[in-house]
Amino acid sequence: MNSKVESLQRVKTRDVSLDTVERSIQAATRSLSDLAQSDGHICFELEADATIPSEYILYHHFRATEVKPGLEQKIGAYLRRTQSPHHGGWSLVHDGAFDMSASVKAYFALKMIGDDIEAPHMRKARAAILSRGGASNANVFTRFMLALYGEVPWTAVPVMPVEIMHLPKWFPFHLDKVSYWARTVMVPLFVLQAKKPLAKNLRGIGVQELFVTPPASVRTWPGSPHAAWPWTPIFGAIDRVLQKTQDYFPKTPRQRAIDKAVAWVSERLNGEDGLGAIYPAMANSVLMYDVLGYPKDHPQVKIACEAIEKLVVEKDDEAYVQPCVSPVWDTALSGHALLEAGGAQAEATARDGLDWLKPLQVLDIKGDWAAAKPDVRPGGWAFQYANPHYPDLDDTAVVVMAMDRAMRQHGLVSDMPDYSASIARAREWVEGLQSADGGWAAFDADNNHHYLNHIPFSDHGALLDPPTADVTARVVSMLSQLGETRETSRALDRGVTYLLNDQETDGSWYGRWGMNFIYGTWSVLCALNAAGVDPSHPQVKKAAAWLIRIQNPDGGWGEDALSYKINPEFEPGKSTASQTAWALLALMAAGEVDDPAVARGINFLSRTQGADGFWSEERYTATGFPRVFYLRYHGYPKFFPLWAMARFRNLKKSNTGKVAYGI
Repeated sequence: MNSKVESLQRVKTRDVSLDTVERSIQAATRSLSDLAQSDGHICFELEADATIPSEYILYHHFRATEVKPGLEQKIGAYLRRTQSPHHGGWSLVHDGAFDMSASVKAYFALKMIGDDIEAPHMRKARAAILSRGGASNANVFTRFMLALYGEVPWTAVPVMPVEIMHLPKWFPFHLDKVSYWARTVMVPLFVLQAKKPLAKNLRGIGVQELFVTPPASVRTWPGSPHAAWPWTPIFGAIDRVLQKTQDYFPKTPRQRAIDKAVAWVSERLNGEDGLGAIYPAMANSVLMYDVLGYPKDHPQVKIACEAIEKLVVEKDDEAYVQPCVSPVWDTALSGHALLEAGGAQAEATARDGLDWLKPLQVLDIKGDWAAAKPDVRPGGWAFQYANPHYPDLDDTAVVVMAMDRAMRQHGLVSDMPDYSASIARAREWVEGLQSADGGWAAFDADNNHHYLNHIPFSDHGALLDPPTADVTARVVSMLSQLGETRETSRALDRGVTYLLNDQETDGSWYGRWGMNFIYGTWSVLCALNAAGVDPSHPQVKKAAAWLIRIQNPDGGWGEDALSYKINPEFEPGKSTASQTAWALLALMAAGEVDDPAVARGINFLSRTQGADGFWSEERYTATGFPRVFYLRYHGYPKFFPLWAMARFRNLKKSNTGKVAYGI
């Protein structure tokens, strides 16, 4: 990649020919098509930070189970490579700021693997941790892990009594009131906290050297950075009462609550794809079974363990553990890019992917979403290979739009299946999960009990799944592409109104699931175009002007994870291929294909394309939980730039210059 910063005024960075664009499209199309697996689907690596591979090491040593020979050493190599040369700790994103929790876990894992604490990298990490107050300043989940190892007392962890399983739906706290990821992570944790087990830890490794103050003498543990009155002091007082009384709870109701928790987990265990199909919930479920005395060869324990091992990515010299896998998302988005690129090879690959996706639609299980919408029939797609209790609206909308486009683009010819029934059922489910404010969330409807983000356990501030602009935009795009208008569909009209009301003062939209305002603005401008909002609409013009204003001197776009601060605002970052593609797709949806900024962005992509047809992108451009957990989709720099370049070519060759699809 050309690292030289170019001036926007130089011809080299300003002009681009369609012949050059075409060559880039063809190279990227061939490379992306070659990555399709034999059954048609595409799945790229999904990388988070050092936390998950570190937890994987500690999970095995908690249970005293064997790790595949050589794997610990490879994970150690990964952790050492990702240690920051600047601050000595570990970050949540590439080249990011020090993060206490990731650093404590990575140090603990490396020490468990066998690294000498006097080795230079360990001394540097320890100094970074101690200079920032020590491991006592780690977050709740890290302190929970330390408590399981006996490194901190259980008073370091907010009380989440397992008796929560008995609470009625009207109670201020209920499982139905928090997000899917919170439910699946918390329920097995309830059991662990009730039992307070101690890790087997056959190597006897501890990390007391990471504490400035001895943990047993700490009286006040860190709270939430988003603390607010009156909820924080109210919930803090409740926690102090529970800390003093939890050991005196009646045994019979407690055992019944534990039984309920186990039944809840076992119903959702999800086979070889794991509880919630996300690593933290999967690992907690195994530890829960262990603590309750389930033998290691118990069928539920075995399958839960196998699900975890499937997340390991092992290479020649290093290894890491994914937080989950993304085959539905990757296949559907790759399909969109390939359909935009066109041509026999690309269209055949896209069709194969859609054929693979079709039977993964969840039609027979009413998941947790039905607690809020019991009368809606299931019909969505999940993010992973299987996660039937937790389909999501974002994936579903993207799959539906790809199916609809494939049918419209090619017609019902002999080799193009009719996806109409799948589309209709998905549309029914998606419309049924609209929230009361007109928006759509990722997994649930009306999951917006915001006071719960102030309980001590929720120091990450991500306990809920409220409607967001990016998911709402995807649904608006879907309904519009399927032929609805604001006049014919009340759901669509309310969705568009939600989006128009959610615009930031600078013209952008906040992106919950992608980083950040560039992602949100791309999502919404695509939706507004699909819904028939005129490009001359003041809010569309304002958004386009904002995107042009934040373009980097090299012609690309970039945004840093710092934009997710407590009071979010755009933070410029180094140009990335995926964020550049989002900005370009957004501007083209806003009718700005002929603006010089678009040509400069396409020029940036053509200049930075690799010999393999793809783009290099180490920076993280996706979001798990703002400020806490970010994601690097290895597929983003493979299909989004192709999509943007193909759309540019198609619009330049078209008579209307208007984007005809929802995304």
